[in-house]
Amino acid sequence: MTRCLSRWTTAAVVWVAFTSTAGAETLAATVEQWGLLGSWAVDCAARPDRDKGALLTYEIRKDGRVMYRRNFGDAKDENEVVSATVNAEGLLNVMVYFPSLHQAREFGLLLDKDGSLRAIYNRSERGEYTIRDGKYVATGVPTPVQQRCD
Repeated sequence: MTRCLSRWTTAAVVWVAFTSTAGAETLAATVEQWGLLGSWAVDCAARPDRDKGALLTYEIRKDGRVMYRRNFGDAKDENEVVSATVNAEGLLNVMVYFPSLHQAREFGLLLDKDGSLRAIYNRSERGEYTIRDGKYVATGVPTPVQQRCD
């Protein structure tokens, strides 16, 4: 099991290395055209907090890489978006590699007509969901709507 996970992690890192240069323009164009760029929070006026809401920021670096920054108040991290596609329903499917977790996570985001953002799913590379069908798996509570903070 550990060997399989290690191989997957190694494959993901290699994939990130090759796709970040080869597909940077396409990836950057996808997130920009969809409207993901900028900072998002449940309450933009509140200070970032792990329990009350993080500040999540998506940006395109000068080298073309798309980065995902999370500010939890007491902790911050920065991770690379390795892919983003839009499905027929307008859902943005994003894959982010988290070096600190040694894993990639995939999540689906929906941009509402009013400009707010909502997480529809979030799953690990093993297919374990923390969010499914717009609800937290552990509690069944719907995911909160996020507003653009820029």
